[in-house]
Amino acid sequence: MKSMAKDYYEILGVDRSADTQEIKKAYRKMALKYHPDKNPGDKDAEEKFKEASEAYEVLADEQKRTMYDRFGHDAFKQQQQQQRGGGAGGMDPFDIFSEVFGGGSIFDEFFGGAGGGGSRRRSSTQAGADLRYDMEIDFEDAVFGADKEVEIPRPATCERCEGHGCEPGTSRSQCQNCRGMGQMTMSQGFFSIRQECPYCRGSGERIENPCKTCAGEGRVQQRKKIHIHIPAGVDTGSRLRVTGEGEAGRRGGPQGDLYVVLHVREHHLFAREGNDVICELPIAFPTAALGGKVKVPTVSGAAELKIPPGTQNGAIFRLRGKGIPSLSGHGRGDQRVKVFVEVPSKLNADQQEKLRELDQLCGEDSYPKLKKFVEKAKNFFD
Repeated sequence: MKSMAKDYYEILGVDRSADTQEIKKAYRKMALKYHPDKNPGDKDAEEKFKEASEAYEVLADEQKRTMYDRFGHDAFKQQQQQQRGGGAGGMDPFDIFSEVFGGGSIFDEFFGGAGGGGSRRRSSTQAGADLRYDMEIDFEDAVFGADKEVEIPRPATCERCEGHGCEPGTSRSQCQNCRGMGQMTMSQGFFSIRQECPYCRGSGERIENPCKTCAGEGRVQQRKKIHIHIPAGVDTGSRLRVTGEGEAGRRGGPQGDLYVVLHVREHHLFAREGNDVICELPIAFPTAALGGKVKVPTVSGAAELKIPPGTQNGAIFRLRGKGIPSLSGHGRGDQRVKVFVEVPSKLNADQQEKLRELDQLCGEDSYPKLKKFVEKAKNFFD
């Protein structure tokens, strides 16, 4: 796109006080009127189409418009020199058109689209792909949060050519085979078939002097260390998004994102149900029978649990607020303690005798569940 001395406001036919919507409306009107596809072979229309695109690119951007209002075309001279003949902003006029019209039903309505014989050229820029990284973390990291650093291989923007694919000091040129349209028409009798240009692969541009580092790809394979913040409360399957840390885009396209999928390792004491922590605690037989106080491990340290007399095997107690923080940042779960009564397994003769004496002293009324079961099963025993 050639730089012009013509006033951008005059090109679009708007006042200097026009808002963004007015500028966009004026551009849409001119772009539809002078688009090369509607004016094949008309160089004057093509030039007006480029002028309108350049004017819109500047005036639709608040920062560029401010610079233009203060310094005029001089504000973009240095950028134009770096781009070697590019417009004030440097974007391709067809990319601007596609961005404004969306490249969907509106474009198809006026130009036929890809399936209707339209000759719209494909943008050479491509967004980078998203990446996935699976990370294993400890149970404590899921509870309290953590900061990790990972190293991932990914295509990165070539520093030598800054992603453009051309040797420094050179630039892309218009594909002469399709004249920059990215498509070619093949005629067979009464039929005309439009297909992607095989020489530029639909971009409308050719690289005569490919970058020696990336061979014209614009990207090179690199490994990068990336900081990952793990918030408190995550669980297996939680997915963290790191914006802009995926694959580099092609030819100036936006970079993809990195998605980190978490896998929490099993803990030797704790299990998890939602935001609750589950802990199984063995207690001695006398403690279960007589009651007492026991120490319980929790994710935030030791806690004291009161065991009431006559506690049965499998009883569950709840420690409020001793669980896992909510990912939303509001509140946290509980810790549920499931007790298992451990029966003495190694008794000497004297201990066994005392236990028999205790059993006789207690009688069947001390075992209500056993008594009830025997009554229910009496017919089977008889």
